Amino acid sequence: MRLFGAALLAAMTGSLVFGPARADWVPPLKGNDTGGIISYSLAGASDVRVIAAHHCAHYGKVAKFLGVQAYPGGYVSFACRWVPYGPDQPPLQTRY
Repeated sequence: MRLFGAALLAAMTGSLVFGPARADWVPPLKGNDTGGIISYSLAGASDVRVIAAHHCAHYGKVAKFLGVQAYPGGYVSFACRWVPYGPDQPPLQTRY
């Protein structure tokens, strides 16, 4: 039984040591109801304005872009804002 436990411990340690660290992996989109970030590598392949607008539309908001880190591994950041309304229009209401 001790031999089996030692072999199992050695196998687990080996998989941790020789496995990829994945430190450079960037998620394509990460965000919540206040905003988010989009991987810059996705900016060349698709329209990030549509992605951000679609993300914010889930919360009944519009997207406002904040900044771009234009290099591999960088991000396009955006904020989700409420739609501004005038004095004669009711505020935007969302459904739960």
